Formats: sequence, structure tokens, C-alpha cells
Amino acid sequence: MSNSDDAPVRESPVPLSECGAALAIDQIPDRWTWLILREMFYGVSRFADIQTDIGIPKSVLSGRLAQIVENGLVKKEAYRDGSARTRYAYVLTQKGRELVPVILALMQWGDKHIKNGESALELTDKRSGNPVKIGVVPKGGALPLRWVTYKPVWDKKQADGSS
Repeated sequence: MSNSDDAPVRESPVPLSECGAALAIDQIPDRWTWLILREMFYGVSRFADIQTDIGIPKSVLSGRLAQIVENGLVKKEAYRDGSARTRYAYVLTQKGRELVPVILALMQWGDKHIKNGESALELTDKRSGNPVKIGVVPKGGALPLRWVTYKPVWDKKQADGSS
């Protein structure tokens, strides 16, 4: 990582083909894909619900879902909701769930640097109820994701201007 006390570096010490961040960006290359994964983190899994929530065109959503299914981040689960037609829900795989800390880190960064510290979610330790935040910790010192819970603190009525 860069250190402001060091002289400028002429080239990256890691080629793109060997850089985990660059390879991950190849799998999750754009805003729509991140927003789709965010929806799934919140538990939204049906095509129409994802489309409505993020305002994505159907053709774009279809393409992005196919891509993240192919990349192993999401799996399709068949369901029927009263009709004879089989539909599919999209659910994060283990590989996809391992992106949750990345999504939470982006949220935390956005809350701090764009929203002036105001967050729409409160992250807490399920066991103690204490607030948690995403950060770099020593190996083995991290709080397991299964112990982290979130609850919305953003009030939709307030945002809509209704009481």
C-alpha cells in the first residue's frame, strides 16, 4: 500500500493478472452489478423486486444476473407464486456472501465521505448488541459475519416527506 512518506512509485508491484482486486473487478465490473448484489444482501431475490428497487432496465438486469450466476456469486432457485409458470429467485452463494464485508465497507465509506456520517443501517453484534464497523483486523481477530446483524435506521416516511 502507498505510504505518503515514500517516494512515488513508477509501476505497480503487482501485475493486473495477479491482483485479486483487479480480478474481482472483472467479475463485478459495474454499478448495476454491485446494486444487484446489494439487493440480495438485503434479502431481495425476485427479478421484478430487484428491478423495481434499483430502477434497472429488464434487459440489463437479465444480462447482469446471467453474468453473476455464471461467475458463481448467485444461484437460481425455482419457485411458483400461485401461477403455473415457474419463476426464479436469485440467492447469494457462499462466494457471493463473502462479498458482504465489501458491500458493508462501501456503505461505511459512503456514509462517512458522502453522507457526512449518517447511515441508513445500524450494524450490531447479535450477541451483545454493540455497534460494529468494517475494518482491517489481525487474522483470526474478526467478528464472524453470522454474528453481525443490521437494521434500517432510515425512515422512508421522512424521505417521502410524509408523517
